[in-house]
Amino acid sequence: MGTTSFLKRAQALVRIRNKLARECLAELLAVFVLIVSGARGSAQMVTSFGTKGDIFTTYLAGALGIMVSVYTAVGVSGAHLNPAFSLAMCLLEQFPWWKFPIFVTVQISGAFIASGAVYALYYDAIQHYSNGTLTVSGPRETASIFATYPADYLSLSNGFLDQVIGTALLIMGILAMLDTRNKGVPKGLEPVAVALLVLSIELSMGSNCGCAINPARDFGPRLFTYVAGWGAEVFRWVEERGRGG
Repeated sequence: MGTTSFLKRAQALVRIRNKLARECLAELLAVFVLIVSGARGSAQMVTSFGTKGDIFTTYLAGALGIMVSVYTAVGVSGAHLNPAFSLAMCLLEQFPWWKFPIFVTVQISGAFIASGAVYALYYDAIQHYSNGTLTVSGPRETASIFATYPADYLSLSNGFLDQVIGTALLIMGILAMLDTRNKGVPKGLEPVAVALLVLSIELSMGSNCGCAINPARDFGPRLFTYVAGWGAEVFRWVEERGRGG
């Protein structure tokens, strides 16, 4: 009885009663899972010189991470996970505008924290692979573990178009799944369908600039690499490569 009473009191103390706080925590945890899953797959591929993973395993890890992320938050916050999706919900009047900047901040924060976790987990591997030098370009670059970067041939305009189309396909697909007038996805399997949608986009549109299709997924980790030792080149290099080389 004493133990049960103690547990009930402890649960009451940690229970979050504020709805917005619960939503923000759900988004933070879900984005954390999303970034950790994708970045771990990339870190394993890069630091093992491709012997323990390839681009497909990286995309698959990211897609499965999205599935778990949606299951984590969908019942609490709707599992936006993406500022672009939050914006779309606002434009469709299905999400209040005043929450938009709050969700975006939380999503970016979750991505930033997750990048730190991946860096800590793969710290020794990254240091060994890079010979202790954190770079954005060159044969031993490691910045692409965390954020996406354009291919050498890609112009800024083509890169912008690539991300707009990829993100539009993502949002259109999710909205189609949620539309009650459609046949829809069997209840409970929506996260699986979203994961497959993301995987299909990544496999068909990943070569130009990594297929971030999520501003938080790119900016949060890029900001982390900036403060963690890769420096301002994580932003400048995008501009230089974006000019078409």
